[in-house]
Amino acid sequence: MYLHWLIFSLASIWRGSACNSRQYAEAKIKLWKDLGLEDNSTQNERMWPLMYNYKYESKYADQPADIHVDIYVSSITNVNEKAQSLTTQLKMITVWPNVRMMWNPANYCQIETFAAPKNMFWTPDIGILESIKTEYGTKESPYVHLRSSGVTISTDIFALTTACKMDLYRFPFDTQKCSITLQSAVYSDKEIVIKTLNANHIINKSKEIFESQGEWNLINIIHSNKTTFDGLERLKMHQLIYEIEIKRRPVLYVINIIIPACFLLVLDVISFFVDSKAADKVAFKVTLLLSVSVMLLIINNTLPSTGREIPLIGVYCGVIFFLIGISIMETIFVNYLKYQAAKKRSVETTADLTGRDVCVRDQQNPPDSVRDQNEEQSCTPDCLKLILTECRQITPLSLTKKARIINVIFLTLYIFTDIVFMSVLWSYWYIP
Repeated sequence: MYLHWLIFSLASIWRGSACNSRQYAEAKIKLWKDLGLEDNSTQNERMWPLMYNYKYESKYADQPADIHVDIYVSSITNVNEKAQSLTTQLKMITVWPNVRMMWNPANYCQIETFAAPKNMFWTPDIGILESIKTEYGTKESPYVHLRSSGVTISTDIFALTTACKMDLYRFPFDTQKCSITLQSAVYSDKEIVIKTLNANHIINKSKEIFESQGEWNLINIIHSNKTTFDGLERLKMHQLIYEIEIKRRPVLYVINIIIPACFLLVLDVISFFVDSKAADKVAFKVTLLLSVSVMLLIINNTLPSTGREIPLIGVYCGVIFFLIGISIMETIFVNYLKYQAAKKRSVETTADLTGRDVCVRDQQNPPDSVRDQNEEQSCTPDCLKLILTECRQITPLSLTKKARIINVIFLTLYIFTDIVFMSVLWSYWYIP
């Protein structure tokens, strides 16, 4: 550490001995004049370096100029699934050659970088094809940096909203890939070629300056080059394509939708073991059904209305809604059978009690005449009918027993269907 500071101090002393502050200022003025920045007669050479660079370096005579563009993602401010758009905070560094603006630092007090107004120089017309809206962080930088090696550097920081085709099939356990395509508006691939300046440094630097701790996490940034043919202008355009890979943090949706929906399904299963009135049980299940419908509304407001595939979270809530609906219908049917059994039992019990009362009353009051004896004899078949009715009530498949069997079979199939559905959905949903 001390060695580092010693070297820094010696370098400062050496630079100070080479030029004092006055000499440094005079060197900047001299450099300004030597570069022709105050002479309008050479403005064409500054404005169109691609036409004049070959005068100073022969390699530009038969090949296009290399325009280097590096994009660093500092934050992801918004992802609109319904509008299929991505808003990011970007830092874009553009570097292009201008050998007319070259000097020897040794002749100018070791000045290697020089800032100059951007409107005095030609700048690449690099546009973003997917751009919907661009907003600069403060304002567009009015300056460029000139390097002694003959390159010009422009740095811009802005918020960019781009169109992004999203695949929401595995929402909220999804990973999205959004492209940023850089292309010149008027220059063909014979005039400029767009490249990266430091491809390996882009993702590392982006993760280092990435400040967002919201819903999305930056995974990777990869680049590729492509030449496309513009049919309208009949030109071949060179493109630099950045593909930004981001992954959603699903905790919010797991807590607010997935777990509550699963809990509602568990409550519906538990309700089969609760011995309560039919009306109360149906009302409870209808409440569960309404709760799932609210979750479906939340999903509808988040996801786009059109898509090639139904998102798995929509299938998840839709199947739960269907299962609870089937459960309500089964509960109503079983309670209907129980009600019919109770109604039949009530009618037969009433008739039984009425017949018994008649027979008992006749036995307590003996007949006084022959007519009364005939009536007594007619009472005997009525008593036999009551006994036969009681025998018919003792049947192996009464309505109550049928209702219980249906309830047990349905509950078994219901639990089995729930387990199979959750297992299959989870294998498609979360497991890569």
